[in-house]
Amino acid sequence: MFFRRLNWNVVGWLKTVSLISTILIALGIAMMIYNMVTIHQPLKLGLSFTGGTDVTVKFTSPVTTDQVRAGLAPLGVTDATITTITKAGDTGNERYSIGTQKDFGDAAPTLWKTLGAIAPVDRSQSAIEAVGPSLSHEYLIKALEALVIAIVIQFVYIAFRFGWNVNFGLVTVIALVRDSLMMIGIYAIAQKRVDDAFLAAVLTVIGYSVMDTIVILDRIRENTKLMATEAYDTIVNTSILQTMTRSVNTLATVVVTLVALLALGGASLQNFAFALLVGICSGGYHSIFFSAPLVAQMQRNNVAKEIARREDARTSSARTVAEARLQGKTPAERDAIAAARRERRERERKDVQRSTQAPARYKKRRPERGASAIGTAEPELDEELDARHEHDIEQSELHGEEVDPLDAQALGHHDTAYDLGHEEIVLNLEPLDEPPHATPPATDVHPQTEPHDK
Repeated sequence: MFFRRLNWNVVGWLKTVSLISTILIALGIAMMIYNMVTIHQPLKLGLSFTGGTDVTVKFTSPVTTDQVRAGLAPLGVTDATITTITKAGDTGNERYSIGTQKDFGDAAPTLWKTLGAIAPVDRSQSAIEAVGPSLSHEYLIKALEALVIAIVIQFVYIAFRFGWNVNFGLVTVIALVRDSLMMIGIYAIAQKRVDDAFLAAVLTVIGYSVMDTIVILDRIRENTKLMATEAYDTIVNTSILQTMTRSVNTLATVVVTLVALLALGGASLQNFAFALLVGICSGGYHSIFFSAPLVAQMQRNNVAKEIARREDARTSSARTVAEARLQGKTPAERDAIAAARRERRERERKDVQRSTQAPARYKKRRPERGASAIGTAEPELDEELDARHEHDIEQSELHGEEVDPLDAQALGHHDTAYDLGHEEIVLNLEPLDEPPHATPPATDVHPQTEPHDK
C-alpha cells in the first residue's frame, strides 16, 4: 500500500529508463565485440560448449587458489576455472574443482605429477574426467529457434487474452528481448562462462518477466473501465503504482534467495545463481518502469497516426481549391478562420433579426389610370380596388402582421418586393399580327320600360 500514496510520474520516466537499459546493452555488445577480437568468441563458453577436462582433486594439506593456478601454468592452462569444494571432514582449502578447455585425456600422468608438485594429492578421492561438447552448434541453433517460437506464441496469446490488443503483445515481446540482451550484456561484462546453466537461467527469466508484466497489463485493462473519464497516461500510471507493491515484494523475495545461493552455494550453483540474479533484476526493472509506460507511449502514437490519417483523408477529399487550402493550414490557422466565419454569421443573423423586427412598409405603385395589368379597366373599379388594398395593408400593419411579398407585388408595392427578388410581370395577350384594340368603354344598360298611359 506504500506505493499507492506516492505521487510518482512513472510514465514520464520512460526515456530515462530506456536510456539506462540501452547503455547497459550497448556496453555488453561492446564487450562481446572485444571478445571476438581477443578470443574469437562473443562470450566465454563453458565446457558444455567447447569440451575439455574436469578435474576433482583432494590435497592432503590446505593450498590456495593462486597456488593451484600457478602450478598449472607450466602445462599451458590459462583458462582454468578453479573453485573450492567443501565436504565433511575437510579442514578447508583442500578439495578443488578444476575445469579447463584443454584436453588431458592422453596426458593424465603429466597432470597428476604437476598437481602433486603443488601439494600431496589423495588419489583415492581425486578424478579426471574428459568432457565433450554436449551443447554443439546445432543444438544451440535449435534452442534459439525454440526461443523465437515461444516468444511468437506468447505474443499471440497475450494479444488474444487482452481482447486482441496488439500493443500489449508487442510490449511483452519488446520487454523480453531487452531482458535477454541486458542479461547477456552483463554476463559479457562480468566475463562469466556461458554453459547449460546459463540457458536455463535465460528461460527462467523470460517466464518470470512475462508473469510480472501481465499483472500490470491486467490492472491497466481493469482501470480503463473504472477510470474511463481519465487520460490514458493517468490510467497507466495509477495501475503501475497499484501493482508496484506486489512486484517489489516478489522481486525482493527472489533476490534474497539468489544472493544466498551466490554467496554460499557450490561452484555448480554459483554460475546459475548469478545468471538468475541478473535476469530477475532486469525483468523486474523492465516490467515496472518500461513495459507499462511503453503501452502509454504506443497509445499516444496510435492516436497521432489516426489523426494524421483523418487529416490526409480530408485533404484528399477536398472538393474546391479553397477547401484544399484550408485543410493545408495549421490547426491554429483553421481555428482562427472558423472563428471569423462564426463572427460573420452572427452579424448576418443580427442584421436579419433587425430587419424582421421593423419591417419596411411596402409602397404602392399606382398603375396609370385607365389601364390595368392586362388591358384597360374602368376608372371606378380601379379606384375601388386601390382603396381596398390600401385598407388591407393598413390593417395588417396596425396588427403587427407582415405582408407576403407576393401579395405586395400584386398590390404594386415594388420597393421591398424588388429587394426580395420579386418583379412585376406584365402580360400582353393581344395577337402579334393584329394591332391592339381598345376595349370600348362600358355603357350603362338600363332596362327598357314600357310606356304606359298616364
